[in-house]
Amino acid sequence: MKNSNVIKLGNINSKRDFIFISDIVDAFKIILKNIGIIGQKKIFSSRVLVVGVGGLGSPVAEFLTRAGVGSIGLIDDDVVGLSNLHRQSLFNTSDIGKSKVKIAKEKIKKINSNTNVKIYNIRLNKLNFKKIINNYDYIVDGSDNFKTKFLINDFCLKHRKILISAGISKFDGHVFTFDFKKKKLPCLRCFYQENEISDDILNCESEGILGTVAGIVGTMQANEVIKKILNIGKGLDGFILIIDLINLNFRKVKIKKRKNCFCK
Repeated sequence: MKNSNVIKLGNINSKRDFIFISDIVDAFKIILKNIGIIGQKKIFSSRVLVVGVGGLGSPVAEFLTRAGVGSIGLIDDDVVGLSNLHRQSLFNTSDIGKSKVKIAKEKIKKINSNTNVKIYNIRLNKLNFKKIINNYDYIVDGSDNFKTKFLINDFCLKHRKILISAGISKFDGHVFTFDFKKKKLPCLRCFYQENEISDDILNCESEGILGTVAGIVGTMQANEVIKKILNIGKGLDGFILIIDLINLNFRKVKIKKRKNCFCK
């Protein structure tokens, strides 16, 4: 995609402004009634932080880029490994041993050169997250351990961010949406007890996972982000979506707000 063929999204005034000389107008879905020009402006103006650029974060980052999100942050301190390739869609064999966030940025910029991509080659902790979180409106949790998930949950609650969290293992996945701009809604700690949960259920290396599960669940996270940006459709606020892909079962379960929880 050459920049000369693309109208800058910040200068959108009419539907005609979205037409690509290279005839890929459909990539921006302007004709969808729930999106249109105003919706695409909202998408382009949004700032999304993706924590973990693995099985979940890869499709999240890719599809948010393709949707036209204007600013994407990527956090991950890991490098690409051979065992990652069956489920982490942004990477291939030539990327092995290289920084995930650096490679992901290169791939994203090739998809949409207008996307502003900021990378953080770090392991998330309280100190660095405090400096980063307020630069973004939406936080996507693609991490694979509960220490990080609880940290993300707590900071998003404190700073009133919208959090889309997910987990995957074997043939299963789940997705949460926590809109902490709204009060009296449950948080991740209402569903998981920190002293009763093990990282083993999220460990793809030890438990194994079908690669398509990561792609499906990550894409659903991206979809929930776009719905939140546009304020359309039914969301998952206060619910968990449990996905059983071996039996093709989907269950939406209401989360009860726990007494004496962090989010009270």
